[in-house]
Amino acid sequence: MWERTIDYLFNQRPAFEREGANGYKPGLDTSIALDKLYKEPHRRYRIIHIAGTNGKGSTAHLLASCLQQCGYRVGLFTSPHLIDFRERIRVNGRKVSRNFVMQWVADYRKNELKDFQPSFFELTSTMAFDYFAWRNVNVAIVETGLGGRLDSTNIVTPELSIITNIGLEHQQFLGNTLEEIASEKAGIIKHGQPVIIGHADGVVKEVFEQQAKRMYSEIRFAEDKPEVINAEHVDGVLRLTTRNYGTIDCELTGDYQVENCNTVLSSLNLLKRLKYRIKPDAIKKGFATVIESTGLMGRWMKIGDDPRTICDSAHNVAGIAQVMKQLKHEQFDHLHMVMGFMADKDVESILKQLPKHATYYLTQAHNSRTMPVDQLLRLAETYGLKCATYNNVTDALQAARTAAGSGDLVYVGGSMYVLAELLTAIGYDDNTDS
Repeated sequence: MWERTIDYLFNQRPAFEREGANGYKPGLDTSIALDKLYKEPHRRYRIIHIAGTNGKGSTAHLLASCLQQCGYRVGLFTSPHLIDFRERIRVNGRKVSRNFVMQWVADYRKNELKDFQPSFFELTSTMAFDYFAWRNVNVAIVETGLGGRLDSTNIVTPELSIITNIGLEHQQFLGNTLEEIASEKAGIIKHGQPVIIGHADGVVKEVFEQQAKRMYSEIRFAEDKPEVINAEHVDGVLRLTTRNYGTIDCELTGDYQVENCNTVLSSLNLLKRLKYRIKPDAIKKGFATVIESTGLMGRWMKIGDDPRTICDSAHNVAGIAQVMKQLKHEQFDHLHMVMGFMADKDVESILKQLPKHATYYLTQAHNSRTMPVDQLLRLAETYGLKCATYNNVTDALQAARTAAGSGDLVYVGGSMYVLAELLTAIGYDDNTDS
């Protein structure tokens, strides 16, 4: 029954995550029709809406963890999932139950909108909104799927919009320049509602300022008056010195998380003004327990010792650039990189960034969007990378760990789907069932 339910969601219409461009369905008409079918459930609770190129997931989970510790019942809608579909929809960190998903889909099929033919993401976002209303959440943190202006989630009117940053991604849908992509993301800014921007400069900053002005929305750039004054790695945590919250130990240890942490703390300052009960001790606990509190996976995540093995969800040019910065600060004898990519990413620009001194174990996820490993090998060799190929992630990881010495570092990444297959293969469980 569960497998049939998931097959229906993914296969009744192409899903972007599996089919790429064939599964992309912009526009809000279907989402609005679905919303009306379920009596507009998103209007029954507060909403914080998050868009951006990188850092959406970390920002959403950090914010959810903090608000949970402040005593709120928090809904969290993110994508994609890594192991289990139910990761996408959570309340206070607990995944939606299989029974709810199966019953919801069964009920929908009795009244389905045949005239609109909803996509996987349209159905999933409606399911999340309905579940949050049923669970009587106080606030829902909603991450866009792709873009912003025409994203299925953009039917909501949030109390706060957050845009993390802008990089080149999904150009075939969002535009070929940072300005065009920023314009699409800026579509989540709503009339009279404030917006926090994590990082923006130049023309991107101008796009956001102009849109906020058009919408009569207060706009704050988190980096203009940063909450995070200093960050350092201490005893396995990212220790932050902050303006208003004292010293905070963050469970997410990637260097790139400093920007996300600053965005979250700036957002909490604004939420305090909106009469949210924001308590410094609760914020500290929220940062210190974000993985346990929300089930977040795959952000500079250690999955093994001797050799130390790290996986990360970075999968586009800007994200991989952040990983390269991180690797420069890591201590190791030799670097082994298990990598696979989606074919619709700018793989050549990513390969240009990768260090030539590393050993590469190229692989592919079982996804129709994946770049075949033989094609990836031809590209990688043109950039002077020392490579071997493997038909699946498990074999690639095993080869890397076998070859690595105890002082070496093994890194796994390049695609969320590579990560998903890795975590499934090692039997990782976030233990957040309802």
